[in-house]
Amino acid sequence: MGVPILILGESGSGKSSSLRNFEPDEVGIFNVASKPLPFRKALKKVDRAGYKTIIKALSKPSLKRYVIDDSQYLLVFEAFDKAKEVGYGKFTDMAKNFYDLLQFIIQNTPPDCIVYFLHHVQEDEQGKVKAKTVGKMLDSLLTVEGLFSVVLMAKTENGQYFFQTHNSGADTVKSPIDMFTDDRIDNDLKKVDTIIREYWNLGGNE
Repeated sequence: MGVPILILGESGSGKSSSLRNFEPDEVGIFNVASKPLPFRKALKKVDRAGYKTIIKALSKPSLKRYVIDDSQYLLVFEAFDKAKEVGYGKFTDMAKNFYDLLQFIIQNTPPDCIVYFLHHVQEDEQGKVKAKTVGKMLDSLLTVEGLFSVVLMAKTENGQYFFQTHNSGADTVKSPIDMFTDDRIDNDLKKVDTIIREYWNLGGNE
């Protein structure tokens, strides 16, 4: 049973740069939007990765950790592809495809395999910061954060980049009790990976 983890944040908040301390043999990146990484280190990545590419690779994973960057584009690009379709069925299909990917990871990848979803955010009508989708119809069908046990928020203040680990009351951040002792930690996804593996005894740190 694999573990999906959600990393939320606005564009430029440090989500992708949090990968900087991984070595090439430690992580695989599904680069949905085919954008260059914001650092010089060359990590393994597959550009323009869609659902089929991701699921095929995760059917026989060779690594302990993978990253989908940025996962909301899986929804956005499918919405563009279906733009001329009429009716509400296309929204159900988009929600189901995202849900099915999560279920595939949980049910078909090894228990020490973690898949990180780097995902943009939006504000709802109450001003709460949440995972970005592609409209109210899809929001009514899919609560993205409800599919994850760990949701962190990438933020930047005064030139400092960090992950928020606990809920502020105005967002959807969550983490298990005592997984993170501090409300803010360095935006280093390798350190986060180590903490999660130690907390759940997943191994894979060697």
